[in-house]
Amino acid sequence: MLESLSTSLKETLWKVKKALFIDETLINELTKDLQRSLIKADVNVKLVFEFTNKIKERALKEKATKETLITIIYEELTNILGKEQTQIKITKKPFKIMLVGLLGSGKSTTVGKLARYYKNRNYKVCSLGLDTYRPAAREQLKQVSDKIGIPCFIDESEKSPLKVYKKFKAEIEKFDIILIDTAGRHSLDKELIEELNQLKKEINSDESILVISADIGQAAIQQAQSFHEACNITNIIVTKMDGTARAGGALTASSSTGSKIVFIGTGEKFEDLEEFNPKGFISRILGLGDLDALLKKAEEVIDKESAEELSKRVLKGDFTLIDLYDQMSEMRKMGPISKLMELIPGMSHLKIPKEALEVQEEKLKRWKFIMQSMTKEELEDPEILDSDRITRIAKGCGCKESEIRDLIKQYRQSKKMVKMMKDQDPEKLMKKFKGKLPGM
Repeated sequence: MLESLSTSLKETLWKVKKALFIDETLINELTKDLQRSLIKADVNVKLVFEFTNKIKERALKEKATKETLITIIYEELTNILGKEQTQIKITKKPFKIMLVGLLGSGKSTTVGKLARYYKNRNYKVCSLGLDTYRPAAREQLKQVSDKIGIPCFIDESEKSPLKVYKKFKAEIEKFDIILIDTAGRHSLDKELIEELNQLKKEINSDESILVISADIGQAAIQQAQSFHEACNITNIIVTKMDGTARAGGALTASSSTGSKIVFIGTGEKFEDLEEFNPKGFISRILGLGDLDALLKKAEEVIDKESAEELSKRVLKGDFTLIDLYDQMSEMRKMGPISKLMELIPGMSHLKIPKEALEVQEEKLKRWKFIMQSMTKEELEDPEILDSDRITRIAKGCGCKESEIRDLIKQYRQSKKMVKMMKDQDPEKLMKKFKGKLPGM
């Protein structure tokens, strides 16, 4: 996400790190670099100059060193995205979340992502379709809800959103969380404003969330202001963060309303929804990693019982190809390697080409095919894999013998690493990775 901006910002930090000393000339040069990078990413020009003036002012006043200048850049970038993380707190039941936004912003898909998010946290969730204008809108919401496994309340024949809400009001209030999909337009016209006002008053939603597409550019600020005036938006979700390099407008839209970004959509799948943490996000695009986000991803997909069982076996010194297979499966659930690399402190500085990461992704898939062609005995004791067995496995899975030997090599390296880590205190290991600003 924001690859171009991330690259530019990393280059700016690199200038700081390699500078012999920090003076006003360097600070002026850096602020100009930052201005070009942020304007190119569609951040509002006025906001850009306010931001860079603060950096210059602080750097000169605090007589910044290399370390403190990096910290100043980090802190001021974090400030324009809301500074602290904001979370939606489910304070009562039913808790009504109304999603608003223009046509094509991704409201219906976001309903599915939020439904999955809250369902995984043991909330009883349902969806309500109040988009009575767009063709197939209600059917789309029904399909999304069915995929997540939550009830969906729609009326195909009714044209009035208010009447649909009143029709299902008694039924939906039995749920913990109600996700309400509203109509969008190509622009925020008077008719839509009136409709949103009426719905807001009747529903009395606990959250009115603006769903805004990352590719909208600097128009995002005007859009956020208009929706805020129409229905007093409380928070923002930015979608399509995986598909644009110019998401600065959407990300800084919150600055015009006082509302905060709570989630970002990072892909098309329902699991591609991240809690938005300004500090972690800025740390990530600066190439400093986001270990907290990585751990949250791991917590969501890793089976705790299986992990505990593996830990017990590791403590005994056991590590088989089955364990490696399980680890690879869990890793795949966390997303593409390229996305995970962004979260690991220091990894983005390695500048590994995208092509190399794609090759590694393909290699993981092929290793799975290889392991599925092995016997239980071979998976449990890979050391018995001689040339005859390798030839048989290669024919069975349609892979080259060299790929199987590559897998065996990876297994041995993983086993060696497991042995090295066996006697380490996990908390001490984590402290080596974690810090206020990883990579400094």
